[in-house]
Amino acid sequence: MENAILILDFGSQYTQLIARRIRELGFYAEIHPYFTPVGDIKQRIPGGIILSGSPASVYDKDAPMPDSEIFKMGIPVMGICYGLCVLTHFYGGKVEASTHREYGKSSLTLKKSVGILDSISNNSQVWMSHGDKITKLPSGFEAIGQTANSPFAVIYNKEKKFYGVQFHPEVGHSKYGKDILKNFSEKVCGLKKTWTMKNFAKKQIKDIRAIVGDQKVILGLSGGVDSMVTARLIHDAIGDQLTCVYVDHGFMRLNETEAVVKRFGEAFQIPLKVIKAENIFLNALKGITDPEQKRKIIGRLFLEEFKKVALEKDKKGKTTHYEFLAQGTLYTDVIESVSVKGPSQTIKSHHNRVQEIMDMIQAGRIIEPLKELFKDEVRKLGLALKMPRDLLFRHPFPGPGLAIRILTDVTKSRLDLLRKADSILLEELKSQKLYSKVWQAFAVFLPVQSVGVMGDKRTYENVIALRMVESQDGMTADFARVPHDFLGFVSNRIINEVAGINRVVYDISTKPPATIEWE
Repeated sequence: MENAILILDFGSQYTQLIARRIRELGFYAEIHPYFTPVGDIKQRIPGGIILSGSPASVYDKDAPMPDSEIFKMGIPVMGICYGLCVLTHFYGGKVEASTHREYGKSSLTLKKSVGILDSISNNSQVWMSHGDKITKLPSGFEAIGQTANSPFAVIYNKEKKFYGVQFHPEVGHSKYGKDILKNFSEKVCGLKKTWTMKNFAKKQIKDIRAIVGDQKVILGLSGGVDSMVTARLIHDAIGDQLTCVYVDHGFMRLNETEAVVKRFGEAFQIPLKVIKAENIFLNALKGITDPEQKRKIIGRLFLEEFKKVALEKDKKGKTTHYEFLAQGTLYTDVIESVSVKGPSQTIKSHHNRVQEIMDMIQAGRIIEPLKELFKDEVRKLGLALKMPRDLLFRHPFPGPGLAIRILTDVTKSRLDLLRKADSILLEELKSQKLYSKVWQAFAVFLPVQSVGVMGDKRTYENVIALRMVESQDGMTADFARVPHDFLGFVSNRIINEVAGINRVVYDISTKPPATIEWE
């Protein structure tokens, strides 16, 4: 750990993005809760500490605060946004609610090109997201950067090697953000570049072997990138101690189950059990329209199906005892579902974060080797594991499947209708060579009907929304600027070929404020 950055999480939605940027630069980074005792931090022997952002304010009654002893460890510290305010608070400065809240682009004027600002261009774009600002410098600190609304946008204490920035260097909109993080890691902390996906894979394989020992693991396979990479990683670690189970809940895309079985069989030599459970899931979701309920019901039923497999007896009447459940959980699932390392706000519950799963996590019975990674990092990990590219670069598909793309109660007829529309969209993306240019694309069944005219007759039928986004990691996304002719052609095909649809619309919202999935 001497060659790593330890990030204390105060609840920012972008905490993991800090770690990811640092890892992209070749340095190792770990995230720990803001309340981690200094004794535990000292055991990790970090080369530097970063204090993350937070939805809180330091002047709040219950504001999250770190162990103050971390500032006496004699190692560099960098505070980002709320982290800057924490440094200011501890060293006698003043933080107040700003009369002009600052969200979005701003220009950073340099007063000194030192430390984290070494070789950074003057008046470069940075990304702000704050309602507080420093009104009085903390003792021993100097302002070395400012914006129009933040006279203390970058501060530092030369003697202690402490830095604070008001903006978010971890987001792509901060032009020299990665350079700032590199300066902190390399020049201020003196770290060496040792982080690679190959090293990550080796560490995970070693950790999985140590945790599992000679016990058995059951993995819920969806057929997507995440679960496939998880299966490969765990199988490389423990071989035949792993059993993969694919639950066909009836919410998959057109012909997806057959394709998953085929792909899995060709790419791996791992037994795969297929459970047909469409009627069970459909009956459980009957009349359910709330997306949170859908996700939780599906997560619970998945677990019940896995339990059934675990209780099955072989030909000799013997039951295999599985000690661990494995999941292809990503960081985006974790941070949107529940606050794990800091007081972040829940965006939506993911099916792999229902209460029973959380209880198993607490009991140490869940294996989630990808939970610190973003989607693009998982693909890089898959390449490091020598997995086929065509498996790794498929568009993401949610575990609950089409059930959360039907924005009303889920029925067999609606699923079939949505399946056909979605299939047409993907087919045309591939045929017109746009599939690889879009990060994710899918169709959504809207809970409205509209009037139309077909063959001189009035219709009153369903509406489909098309969602196509460009993204790197799923944490932020923009709608894809696909050609209008393409949208028109896909719309025409869907309306003509899918009975029951008479209108197609295109979603042009970004994340944030919207999420990529509608539910």
